[in-house]
Amino acid sequence: MGMSVTISAATAQDAEAILKLQYLCYQTEAELYGDYGIEPLTQTLDDLRAELGRGHALVARLGDEVIASVRGEIDQAGTARIAKLIVHPRMRRHGLGGRLLDAIEAHFAGDPAAKRFQLFTGHRSEGNLRLYRSHGYAPVATREVGPRLTLITLEKDAAQAQGDYAASA
Repeated sequence: MGMSVTISAATAQDAEAILKLQYLCYQTEAELYGDYGIEPLTQTLDDLRAELGRGHALVARLGDEVIASVRGEIDQAGTARIAKLIVHPRMRRHGLGGRLLDAIEAHFAGDPAAKRFQLFTGHRSEGNLRLYRSHGYAPVATREVGPRLTLITLEKDAAQAQGDYAASA
């Protein structure tokens, strides 16, 4: 490929690139569920900027191009909610989603308030479910949000993740 992918904290200047990438990446999810009104496709730039200000976001770059992103925040109960893990379609199947998931977990694992990691995906999103399970996440809840979509919430203990990072260091 010639260039290597770098992962770093997202900045306010990345918001527009993240939103464009999010719109591109969620087309397949919208098609899978027959719903083009899902929140990632309707989120405004102002809403995204506010979300970035509340939590922590990472971007993966190939040169200057943002090709992947993930974000999350810790709630008052100590749950690090990981959201919108996106990888440009041409960069999928190269381990980048897993690298980003590891990186956002490592960020939150350093926060003593984090007790668990949690994320969700749709019941038909087999690739997402495989990735999350391979990283130690287990289903803890399901919620039907419409006739075509059931969300599966997956979780893992932050202490388990901290042990994983210490073992790999």
